[in-house]
Amino acid sequence: MVVALAGRRIDAANAEVYRFPIQNIDVVTNRLTKFFSSNNITALVCSGACGADLLALAVAGELSVYRNMVLPYEPQIFRTRSVIDRPGNWGILFDSIYDEINKKSGIIILNYSEDDNAVYEKTNIEILKRARDLSEKDKSNMHAITALIVWDGNPREPNDITEHFMKEAKKSRYKIEEINTLK
Repeated sequence: MVVALAGRRIDAANAEVYRFPIQNIDVVTNRLTKFFSSNNITALVCSGACGADLLALAVAGELSVYRNMVLPYEPQIFRTRSVIDRPGNWGILFDSIYDEINKKSGIIILNYSEDDNAVYEKTNIEILKRARDLSEKDKSNMHAITALIVWDGNPREPNDITEHFMKEAKKSRYKIEEINTLK
């Protein structure tokens, strides 16, 4: 099975609403490990933001699952905007995982403009397309794709990128699984 994943970033230090508190990292990592270990995962496709993405990429790496990291723009810009702007040592983890995946030609840089207001929605669509492409190449698990949503289950208004990913996955008729970042 190929997993396309999207989810919450770690909450900002001054977050008014908790969606993925830093103290829940171990719980979410354990849930990801259980999910990956319990299913016949052949590949993971996601972005590389702090929180759900990097934790899933780390777990998949430990389990020798093929990984693709899809970035909307150049890695250093992404690292600044979506990785090191939150509490924790996410920059070190991003750099390590990026280097590992890059050695296996698993990095996809979309080269969107950093000023594009729809950049993350477009990245979601590319993640789902890449998962489909990988599934079609995997003859042992033809068309077995699961969209894994790692979040608190509560969409942000007005535009929630994680909810957008789930809606697009449903349109593609992918199986949807969720891992909660709060409970």
